[in-house]
Amino acid sequence: MTRTLQLTEQLISLPSITPTDAGCQALIAARLQPLGFVCETLESGPADFRVTNLWAKRAATHTNAAQGAPKTIAFAGHTDVVPTGPVAQWTSDPFAPTHRDGKLFGRGASDMKTSLAAFVVAIEEFLAVRPQAHLNIALLLTSDEEGPAVDGTVMVCRELQKRGETLDFCIVGEPTSVQRTGDMIKNGRRGTMSGKLTVKGLQGHIAYPQLAKNPIHLFAPAMAELASIEWDRGNDFFPPTSWQVSNIHGGTGASNVIPGTLVVDFNFRFSTESTPESLQQRLSAVLDRHDLEYELAWTIGGLPFLTTPGTLVNAVREAIREETGIETELSTSGGTSDGRFIAQICPQVIELGPTNATIHKIDEHIPVADIEPLKNIYRRVLEKLVA
Repeated sequence: MTRTLQLTEQLISLPSITPTDAGCQALIAARLQPLGFVCETLESGPADFRVTNLWAKRAATHTNAAQGAPKTIAFAGHTDVVPTGPVAQWTSDPFAPTHRDGKLFGRGASDMKTSLAAFVVAIEEFLAVRPQAHLNIALLLTSDEEGPAVDGTVMVCRELQKRGETLDFCIVGEPTSVQRTGDMIKNGRRGTMSGKLTVKGLQGHIAYPQLAKNPIHLFAPAMAELASIEWDRGNDFFPPTSWQVSNIHGGTGASNVIPGTLVVDFNFRFSTESTPESLQQRLSAVLDRHDLEYELAWTIGGLPFLTTPGTLVNAVREAIREETGIETELSTSGGTSDGRFIAQICPQVIELGPTNATIHKIDEHIPVADIEPLKNIYRRVLEKLVA
């Protein structure tokens, strides 16, 4: 059993369902402290939803004036996992790491305890050979990525900003690969913005529509127009911005009553070609043009971020190629991640992790053969950043 696999299994065995950390961060800190990392636990959130965050940093022990100040790379991720779902449907205990057919089964095997173990062992191996490397190394871990994500990475990033802490590079260990570890990395993510629209009408008897105003009928033409709008055309890295309705609710439950209000939930997934302000203004203009009486509440879940090919992307591409022979694909597809918060304090952020076919599923697993290559890729990136 490799040290990476051993640590992965130790982490899987800790039932760290959001927001519980269950000792994962303490286990990792115990591995990092002997390497010279200063480990700080930052707790946040209400008593009934207490979030645990770890900020661990090792400053370069030797500096070289000719090289300038050492750069800082952070490895970021989450120790929390989603609930297991019906345990009886699992082939084996979700928190008892189990091997079958060359695969490691357990909740968090893919999302993302393998990445966390690979981070740690990669750092250990790198520092064993390059203890005086001109590079600051940090870890940023949270137990609130799978949950509301309001007391986790975003809170730590705000704290680092207050302290004047800067990051130059960040690798987030999200499971980004498709068929084989390293075949896809995320060099950005779309922004997400949700809206709750309340269209006002006038409740009445369905047999006397002239005495009522049906908000469903009133909104229908506006919805058709909104669904047909080209919000932007995307760019070389992002697909076009999309607008999708996720829920519509109106009515009292009675078949003979025209409702007084209609509530519509919708979401924008937007590229860097649009801003929250521009999308809000364009949507409101459509509603106003249709002469609707309405209330509208917005929630910005995260801004888009993009890391164009440069120092970090090139280092990751080369590391993957050397370790696996794969020419990795750059992608901004999928949902959001904590990368959206880190990108506010770090100019170069990418996501790289194991295959994601079974994340959040019953019998989550990862091919055992993918674990060491992932660790080696992380180590190779460190080597390239100090080459």
